[in-house]
Amino acid sequence: MGSIYGKIFQISTFGESHGAAVGVIIQGCPAGVDFDLNFIQSELDRRKPGQSRITTQRKEADTVEVLSGIFEGKTTGTPIAMLVWNGDQRSKDYAHIADQFRPSHADYTYFAKYGLRDYRGGGRSSARETVARVAAGALAKLVLNQLGVRITAYVSQVGTLKLETPAEQLDLSLAETNAVRCPDTQLAEKMFTYIDQIRKEGDSVGGVVSAYITGCPIGLGEPVFDKLHAELGKAMLSINAVKGFEYGSGFDGVALRGSQHNDIIEKQADGTLRTVTNHSGGIQGGISNGEPIYFRVGFKPVATIMQNQDSVNEKGEKITVSGKGRHDPCVVPRAVPIVEAMAAIVLLDFYLRNRVIQMPA
Repeated sequence: MGSIYGKIFQISTFGESHGAAVGVIIQGCPAGVDFDLNFIQSELDRRKPGQSRITTQRKEADTVEVLSGIFEGKTTGTPIAMLVWNGDQRSKDYAHIADQFRPSHADYTYFAKYGLRDYRGGGRSSARETVARVAAGALAKLVLNQLGVRITAYVSQVGTLKLETPAEQLDLSLAETNAVRCPDTQLAEKMFTYIDQIRKEGDSVGGVVSAYITGCPIGLGEPVFDKLHAELGKAMLSINAVKGFEYGSGFDGVALRGSQHNDIIEKQADGTLRTVTNHSGGIQGGISNGEPIYFRVGFKPVATIMQNQDSVNEKGEKITVSGKGRHDPCVVPRAVPIVEAMAAIVLLDFYLRNRVIQMPA
């Protein structure tokens, strides 16, 4: 069950980094949704490798094929299957670690759990799997766009280089104008130079992807265990290399007093209720309150680096692991569409849960 997510809008992903293909089966998508294949492909293009010299140089077209669930340009309400074939694989680059464990990688834990592992590019543990998530998330975005929901993610930190300006004060459209996907173009240049230097040193660096969601209806999320922020956290923490998630004021909020942190509610001229501040990040009691939802996702440095490291092999013998293959020196630029995709899947699933609950008996 580890490859399935969602209650109503449910996705099941399959495939490995060096297998024949990766793909997704989507169940629960409403019938009659306009299926924009060009939009789905454009989302995959934002994620694909080889976009610049600060990303992995693996060359994949990542062209999506739709196998089922679409007729005359609309969803039919039946399972939708989408597939992306793998092409540019160099499995020989991983032959030297067939019986070796790379530090901080999933090599050891997969072997310990299953008694075997696909060492070629990490197999199922590879971020190649996120192709399927982005395809499914693009479909979720198509539905959410019709509801007026807009999800925008961007890079807000690389190493110690941090963007301090709040999302509402930024022109987030600028994020797609540079290779780093940071809306502050001057800071983006510094980030690019820093990542490139890290790459030349055969090392890697982490970063933060921030997300800002507008137009989310009030009432998404369930009491207790299925709180909206809990599901967003689960979705983000399921992405490769993610080490942290915080929403709203997050950890900074612990330094405030309640009198400073509380979001005062006011009635607007049109009769709606709004909060003066938004320390809650658009979610209160685990349920969306209509304010913008914002959160941050922390990514660790990529585990596979182009440097020799001490480790052990399957027999427990001490060895030296040599870095080979093609890897991102920093994952956050390509992680932006993945974060957006997972957020879209979570929101659409909750929206459909509400719709089912509110249907007359």
